Amino acid sequence: MKLQTATRLALYAVIDLAGAAGTARSASDIAASHGASVAHMAKVMQTLARAGIVEATRGARGGYRFAANPRRTSLLDVIEVFEPVAVTAHVAANPGRTDAAVSDALDRVLAEIDDIARATLGSITLETLLKTVRAA
Repeated sequence: MKLQTATRLALYAVIDLAGAAGTARSASDIAASHGASVAHMAKVMQTLARAGIVEATRGARGGYRFAANPRRTSLLDVIEVFEPVAVTAHVAANPGRTDAAVSDALDRVLAEIDDIARATLGSITLETLLKTVRAA
């Protein structure tokens, strides 16, 4: 599965913030940690704030804090803020020959793969991922 850059940055930022509960970090600080542009990270953080995953505070001590529950927030929850996970690719009919049975069978397989990806991403919470990161 290939995720957009904004989605990957959101996952990195959310994992960082969830791991430092209560600590505010600026978008520029988070961007520097992950080699991203400040402008791109600021947009990502604003989107996460609108979704209620992070909380934005202005001022000298401001920044972004994790606002969700790491035990209940899954990777899927974060990813779906930026992009749909289940975008089933439908097999395009061969212009020279159309075989509906093959096309239908491939569509079913691709739909099953989407379902597995959604279930897997939905089963991994930020808390679980943080435990894995800390153990490494």
